[in-house]
Amino acid sequence: MACAAGAALVPLPSTAVDHWYSARLYGTLQPLLTSFSNLAPFALFDLFALALAVAWIALAARDVTRAPRRRRAVWPIAARTATWCAALYLAFVALWGLNYRRPHLRESMVYDATAVTADAAVVAGRLTVDRLNALHAAAHAAGWPDAGVVDQNLELTFARAIRDAGITRDVVPGRPKRTVLDWYFRRAGVDGMTDPYFLETLVAGGVLPFERPFVVAHEWSHLAGIADEGEANFTGWLACVRGSPANAYSGWLFLYGELARVVSASDRASLAGALAAGPRADLRAMRERYEREVSPGVSRAGWRVYDSYLKANRVEAGTASYDEVVRLVLGTRVNGGPVLGLTAGPR
Repeated sequence: MACAAGAALVPLPSTAVDHWYSARLYGTLQPLLTSFSNLAPFALFDLFALALAVAWIALAARDVTRAPRRRRAVWPIAARTATWCAALYLAFVALWGLNYRRPHLRESMVYDATAVTADAAVVAGRLTVDRLNALHAAAHAAGWPDAGVVDQNLELTFARAIRDAGITRDVVPGRPKRTVLDWYFRRAGVDGMTDPYFLETLVAGGVLPFERPFVVAHEWSHLAGIADEGEANFTGWLACVRGSPANAYSGWLFLYGELARVVSASDRASLAGALAAGPRADLRAMRERYEREVSPGVSRAGWRVYDSYLKANRVEAGTASYDEVVRLVLGTRVNGGPVLGLTAGPR
């Protein structure tokens, strides 16, 4: 427990974390663990959680039956619970969690803060609408791979995206899997999760085919060691829009939703009016899925917990960090030019 407290509280230089942990220790562990977990068609995280729960219940039952009085079983049960939580936290930090302390993408990429303006967001919105209208037919004609398949085109463009983000080591993509937590994912509005123990990619079953490439690329970004949610959104988007028409369409759909939230109401209406019937129908299907599956109460509670989790891991903005993607899209420069300029052409 003392070690866990030290791991949580002791400050570490971000450059040292990036050099010694993210690039070396984690860079060695990730390909091994993800390659191993990819062999299983089910989520190893589910098996691990079930085994822990069964073991905890069995040991607690033993303590209760052996204690002269039931109240005396409280101490060993509480001590074991605290010790196990500490051990799980240390494993979390060692296997993935220390990536929260690596430098942000703004520090590892060329970023121009002056390019992040309201006018630039509107221009990006118009480009997004153009790409959605142009890609819709080809994307739907090509279709998307089955839910549990690693898309090779997305794998290639993802490798390029993380190289641009300063990650030069090899990253093994996770095989998209369902989890026993799927019911909670749907009710809470969670589309995916990266298992921090076996480094698996878990995707909610309700995610629509044209949403899936972006969700998968986002989770792969976490596997690459990009812990910040907004930054994972950015590299996931960049991987998608550089890929096949189907993958690019998924990336632009995501960005449209992000930009629509930050532009003015009049500009939002103008962008929506410029959408063709196909993209408009897909966006409507996404809204209907959300309305059909998500419980507002479960979602609010889940996101409050996740906000606290992110802040405890030094993400000061909490869940608001998801919004970072718009700033990165507008302000990031790759090969000397705006990142949007590299993604606007046909693929």
